[in-house]
Amino acid sequence: MTTFQELQISTPILKALDNMGFEEATPIQAQTIPLGLKGEDVIGQAQTGTGKTAAFGIPMIEQIEKRQRKIQGLVVAPTRELAIQVSEEIHRLGKFKGIRSLPIFGGQDMQRQIRSLKDGPHIVVATPGRLLDHMRRKTINISEVRTIVLDEADEMLNMGFIDDIRDILKMVPEERQTLLFSATMPKEIRQIAATMMKEPKEVKVKSKQMSVDNIDQKHLVVHEKQKFDALTNLLDIHVPELAIIFGRTKKRVDELTDGLQARGFRAEGIHGDLTQGKRMSVLNKFKSGRVDILVATDVAARGLDISNVSHVYNFDIPQDPESYVHRIGRTGRAGKTGVAISFITPREMPHLKLIEKVTNARVERIDLPSQADARRGQQNIALKKLTRTIEKQDLNDYREVAADLLEDYDSVTIVAAALKMMTKERRQTPVTLSSVQPLSVKRNKDNRKNFRGKNDFNKKRHYGRKGKPSSSGRNRKFNNKRASK
Repeated sequence: MTTFQELQISTPILKALDNMGFEEATPIQAQTIPLGLKGEDVIGQAQTGTGKTAAFGIPMIEQIEKRQRKIQGLVVAPTRELAIQVSEEIHRLGKFKGIRSLPIFGGQDMQRQIRSLKDGPHIVVATPGRLLDHMRRKTINISEVRTIVLDEADEMLNMGFIDDIRDILKMVPEERQTLLFSATMPKEIRQIAATMMKEPKEVKVKSKQMSVDNIDQKHLVVHEKQKFDALTNLLDIHVPELAIIFGRTKKRVDELTDGLQARGFRAEGIHGDLTQGKRMSVLNKFKSGRVDILVATDVAARGLDISNVSHVYNFDIPQDPESYVHRIGRTGRAGKTGVAISFITPREMPHLKLIEKVTNARVERIDLPSQADARRGQQNIALKKLTRTIEKQDLNDYREVAADLLEDYDSVTIVAAALKMMTKERRQTPVTLSSVQPLSVKRNKDNRKNFRGKNDFNKKRHYGRKGKPSSSGRNRKFNNKRASK
């Protein structure tokens, strides 16, 4: 491993890194920082959780003139959550150099942002849409920008920001350094690199396929109506330190959150319709452990960097394998082993096979958990608590009372009562969720033969959108009858 001292970083940033508890550089940092310090353009293929922010933030901070109160660094990120997170980390990295960073995103008061921009931040971290708004209004001065970073470029492509990115790059000074980071490299991202970067150096760390090695992946086959009870039973069995549950829609997230709270779980939901203040409040509760379970949509969870997530539950299987890897990558970080469990309806089994193929990993099937399993799980937790209390041996004040109890009751009854008191007995409040349509694997030329026969495909062409024979299909059938006569 490479230490930060070996990377020729200035003393103030080394001090900041030490304060943050970082001693050794991650692979993306060890490869990117030297190139960034030389002023090279860089294409970094890496995902969230690999240390990208320091990889681009340190070279950017090193090149900033503190006395020049103008924007000299610009980071473009796909979501407001990631923009805030990146800005906070850059602030920590630049603390002892006196570098100021400012997050800019949609949903926040424009006039307030304009006032903050006039205060002279050195680095702005912005979402594409709001950044373009400021550029077009001329309320942001980017004439002195020396370094621009595109963070999670493939996510910005997926969210429809690719044209905004091109427009932003055209408006930033040509004499600049450009750093682009992306977990995958689709052709649109490659095109930006080819046309808008200067002889970029490529840095590639572990692929997504490698990133699931320390995650124990499992699935259970479950009908839609059984999902919620299966989830609460699993939560009682696993008792996760911190868990993220992914739902496919905002409505799904709200219903899941309400249902979990009704059954006594400490759960909060996060999705795009919540106010920024509410989202940050939920995230802070989750990070601090005041909430054990975060229920989220894919978009709301992008860019979150929470290190102690022990379990990820795919309550609804995601649309594509890339999203699956992105989701389960929320656990199993910093050398820890994580658990990811996916709920698969019978009709979604082909989709699971596709995920296994893309991730090159087997997703083990587990049995549907019962209420009895959940009850045993909670009893085991109570037993462990009781055992720990016994092992501490700080029980002298209780021995006299215990002796009195033993005169009236046998020891097994007393222990059973103690366990009952300590066991969390879950409220079986009825919960009903709106149905979500199961996913189906796309039938393209490559996989059509894998999921249905040739004749079946030919028949499908003669049916309209609602599964009724089209007029052309009916006429062909009628003409065939006439010909046979």
